[in-house]
Amino acid sequence: MSPLARWCHRHRLAVALAWVGLLLALGAGVGAAGNDFGTSPTSQNTDSAKATALLQQASNSAAGESGRVVWQLRSGKVTDPAAERPMTRALEHIADAPGVAAVTSPYLPEGKGQVSEDGRTAYATVAFDRSVADAQIDHVKELATAPESGDLHIALNGQAFTVDPKPNAVADAMGIVLAFIVLLFVFRAVWVAALPIITAIVGVGTSAVTVILLSHVVTLSDMTLTLGSLIGLGVGIDYALFIVNRHRVNLMAGMGVAESTAKALNTSGRAVVFAGLTVVVALLGMLTLDVGIINGMAIGAAVTVALTVLAAITLLPALLGMIGPRVLSRDERREAAGQARQRSSGRPGLWGRWAARVQARPKALGLVALAVLAALAFPTLSLRLGASDDGNLPATSTNRQAYDMVADGFGPGFNGPLVLAVQAPTAADRAAEAKLVTALEQVDGVASATAAPLKDGQTVGVISVVPTTSPQSEATSDLIHHLRDDVIPEAEQGTTMKVYVGGVTASNDDFASVLMGKLPVFVLVIAVLGFLLLTVAFRSLLIPAVGAVLNILSIGVAFGAIVVVFQYGFGAGLLGLGAAGPIESFVPILVVGIMFGLSMDYQVFLVSRMREEWARTGDSRRAVRVGQAETGKVIAVAAAIMVCVFGSFVFGGMRVISEFGVSLAVAVAVDALLIRMVVVPALMHLCGRANWWLPRRLDKALPRVSVEGPADEPAPQQPVREPQGVYVA
Repeated sequence: MSPLARWCHRHRLAVALAWVGLLLALGAGVGAAGNDFGTSPTSQNTDSAKATALLQQASNSAAGESGRVVWQLRSGKVTDPAAERPMTRALEHIADAPGVAAVTSPYLPEGKGQVSEDGRTAYATVAFDRSVADAQIDHVKELATAPESGDLHIALNGQAFTVDPKPNAVADAMGIVLAFIVLLFVFRAVWVAALPIITAIVGVGTSAVTVILLSHVVTLSDMTLTLGSLIGLGVGIDYALFIVNRHRVNLMAGMGVAESTAKALNTSGRAVVFAGLTVVVALLGMLTLDVGIINGMAIGAAVTVALTVLAAITLLPALLGMIGPRVLSRDERREAAGQARQRSSGRPGLWGRWAARVQARPKALGLVALAVLAALAFPTLSLRLGASDDGNLPATSTNRQAYDMVADGFGPGFNGPLVLAVQAPTAADRAAEAKLVTALEQVDGVASATAAPLKDGQTVGVISVVPTTSPQSEATSDLIHHLRDDVIPEAEQGTTMKVYVGGVTASNDDFASVLMGKLPVFVLVIAVLGFLLLTVAFRSLLIPAVGAVLNILSIGVAFGAIVVVFQYGFGAGLLGLGAAGPIESFVPILVVGIMFGLSMDYQVFLVSRMREEWARTGDSRRAVRVGQAETGKVIAVAAAIMVCVFGSFVFGGMRVISEFGVSLAVAVAVDALLIRMVVVPALMHLCGRANWWLPRRLDKALPRVSVEGPADEPAPQQPVREPQGVYVA
């Protein structure tokens, strides 16, 4: 890494201009090509996917999206003239509006079922053309809400009227500002605070335009950009900080800027590359799950991490060369030049004192920390996956208001009916379909079941089943499985009829079931991968084994945090995150990959310094204490920065991204402060020299990788002795 650092230092202006040119060129490409974000199937070989495919194959409709206009009277009935006249006029205007294919009014015979039994709530369905423009949908929204008055409340929901929350730029910027304040407060030097942020922003900006261009090649959702920014800013600032901190230590030791930059990149820079690669490997490991939406997010996040690492090892050395010794504060520059009083070697700092305390009481502190971690991870046992819908939006949202009005007037299950696709090629099959409808009406948990009449020549029928419970209820999920396992097989016996349970609610349930089945295997694969990487890096079996177990515990803390906030609803209202509900199905999978990488980062930076001291002295207790003391400050600052960045995304207005923000912010804080600063050193103190044991045959077979600095030197036969009563670090 030293030759790269020296080259970037010598050609610092060219390197900086090259990054600016790359960013501008990619930006020009985005300006010319635009983006092609889309969605990919979430479920493939599931019952709901078969139902969707069958219905699409049988349908010849050219209609596009549809939506609901829902209205409710605070007093009186919707059939009263005071409500019927203005709503009828509004629906007539909507029917004549550009882009509208059809309107089904509750005031016409075909819409008689669209008025609630108590007469206070009604809805109309609006079907749009496939080519409808956003401006035309906005015009329909204005027409629909025009009759609103003090007694008549109108709200909109449905696919066409869904308001996708946009990322909050202010909240995102807040994380960067807080990170700058933390760095400035800790290091008291403006450039120390600015350089990691500049490097991360350049890396994330370059990756953002790269991902936009990549959307033309790979199916990516527009959420990929926000997720990439969340991860990229956090790891980008941290990676740059580790290098800058090592550079500052070198300068304080009397090195020149060029020599210090080369040494920093050859030590901390190596660790950054190794840590970044582990994150990339973990993210790309999600491709083995073969789930479209996760594949796209994993690729986008991996590209972001790779480019932030590239910026840290090329752009940052160039910037360090431009800044020169100003990366130190004035007092530090005077101290480095010998103009200030010498630091006392007998008084360790905060992290030195804490490291000595962990060494003195490893059992007690380790057990307390493990108990806290277990308590934080305990809610994971009740983790329930699903999909958020309008019912999880804040109460001020028109989509949430329409959802509540429909649930109040027609029942909670009306917001998520099950759609049964019935393949009935013969007359006997069509008779069996009619019997199935009758049987469905008698099933516990079914509010109603209706079959659409089949036209001449049609062989695929549709049965709409309205549950008595909400789409996200566990009872609704149980109903889906009961229909598939018991009711439908009984109806199909003796016929050629085939019935598949579909619809949005069933699709979400299938997707959650698929991912829940893959989650334990993925966690196990990640743990084994972490064990292998750490074994190669640290020439040890015990350290990787402990690291793998603690990584799983760290992931459990992340899951526990989102279960408490989003599934139990504690604090969700105060944070403006809407109502409680199940966790978005793909969030745990991505959290596993991300937290594995981030946990590995801290483990690498902590243990690599311990390994360096062990190779030099052969004293395990000293190596653990010195490694913890010297990395404690930078790991704590790095974790604080990640908490600021991840925490800012909680207020971004997107529930899914908020789930990532809460889980990662809590898990990173706990991982850095409890796991890396208490549990890991405590266990290593208890294990002593066994930490570094590796069978000779395995040692010869494994490739040698120097994570931080030159190849490891063999430990000396006799440990280096410390003077009594003096702290040495």
